[in-house]
Amino acid sequence: MPGSSIGHIFRLTTFGESHGPAIGGIIDGCPAGLQIDFSFIQNELNRRRPGQSDLTSERKEEDKVEFLSGIFDNKSTGTPIAFIIQNKDQQSADYEHLKDTFRPSHADYTYDQKYGNRDFRGGGRASARETASRVVGGAIAKLILLQNGINITGFVSQIGEIATDFSFNEFDAKKIESSPVRCPDPVKSKKMVELINQLKKEGDTIGGVITCFIDDVPAGLGEPVFDKLHADLAKAMMSINAVKGFEYGSGFSSTMMRGSEHNDKFKSSKKSITTETNYSGGVQGGISNGENIYFRVAFKPIATIMMDQKTVNKNGEEITLKGKGRHDVCVVPRAVPIVESMAAIVLADHYLRNKIAKI
Repeated sequence: MPGSSIGHIFRLTTFGESHGPAIGGIIDGCPAGLQIDFSFIQNELNRRRPGQSDLTSERKEEDKVEFLSGIFDNKSTGTPIAFIIQNKDQQSADYEHLKDTFRPSHADYTYDQKYGNRDFRGGGRASARETASRVVGGAIAKLILLQNGINITGFVSQIGEIATDFSFNEFDAKKIESSPVRCPDPVKSKKMVELINQLKKEGDTIGGVITCFIDDVPAGLGEPVFDKLHADLAKAMMSINAVKGFEYGSGFSSTMMRGSEHNDKFKSSKKSITTETNYSGGVQGGISNGENIYFRVAFKPIATIMMDQKTVNKNGEEITLKGKGRHDVCVVPRAVPIVESMAAIVLADHYLRNKIAKI
């Protein structure tokens, strides 16, 4: 399927469907000699997998990644890294009633119109199950970045109307994973959990926002015009299931500011040139300026709800759709490692492109 790859130098191609035998991917362009930390990669997958708490989908998947090529003696060889993740807890019978049904706000109708054929079991290729492969690619990308001092941290900053009120750089990263919703604000985290549990009883769903913070990014990453760093980050984030919005730096709030307020004034020291403020979000002219990069990603409520809904079938007949199956009430907490992974893939790709540009 066209559109299943991302990146130029560091390139990830994913394959597989939600209810197929396995999903997986091929990573091209990973430099040789990278120390592969298998425990780190598996932990990243564990952060995304279903069934990790009462707040997530009940589908039980171990998500154990198996590498097939490109690694020898725990180091990358410079050749393509292929991997698979077995699907073990499919319940395809739960989706038999959807064979000829178009679910509201799903990809059923659009896939049918594009291909004339679709895998209705769990959404097939359109399922968020595919994002597990992105997390593996993102984990490898993170290892490249960490080796060069670049760190990526994502957290839930809003679910529904419950939002944190601290500045983007004031969060305590140590509190993220101790929260069941990956929100570093203990008070807001508790309220978010209560809201999700309430909606679970009602059979409804809710969306939210993930904030991502990338520190120690060197100046000079990004390409002019069409491959601007923030543009590639935006495309990567918008490719994630259920994402409806992306903003970096001051984002939409900049529309209410004046240029005299918004300009990031430069200052210099013996070591470097920095800015007094960072409304630019670490990117100017599409190229990183050495300041920390930060952005926000908005997720819609999951379209599958445990309520009766009016819809139509393939013949255009109006029917009532019964909500059933195993689904998240709010996908946002599980999406944090996905956002981090997509950011890592973009940053690693631009980091390697920049090294080539300076040869």
